[in-house]
Amino acid sequence: MNISDVAKKTGLTSKAIRFYEEKGVVTPPLRSENGYRSYMPHHLEELTLLRQARQVGFTLDECRELVNLFNNPERHSAEVKARTLQKAEEIAAHIEELHAMRARLLALAAACPGDESADCPIINHLAGCRAHHSS
Repeated sequence: MNISDVAKKTGLTSKAIRFYEEKGVVTPPLRSENGYRSYMPHHLEELTLLRQARQVGFTLDECRELVNLFNNPERHSAEVKARTLQKAEEIAAHIEELHAMRARLLALAAACPGDESADCPIINHLAGCRAHHSS
């Protein structure tokens, strides 16, 4: 298969596939005499795993580790499960941070009259000012 075939089958762009190869995240494909990449079904599986792992929040380095585990017949599902549960906890913590950020933004917006005056409690708060006086 060529790169455009792989891109269609995996839902990745050719550019993304080349990027993942360059970063060593997936097994490099064989090259024909003319330099074109030649992909095997195994590459489709790696790239599909990679795309789906990225969709659920795994980082590039974590994806590299998952691809290595995928290629390791000695792997233990317990390790994969532990990494997955750890990622779920990280996402939960991030969601909490986002909720706190949203609450702060709503509180800032509530403190602002939103009128035509130059005095803005939002800007003042973000700048660490008690009040800003124009000259």
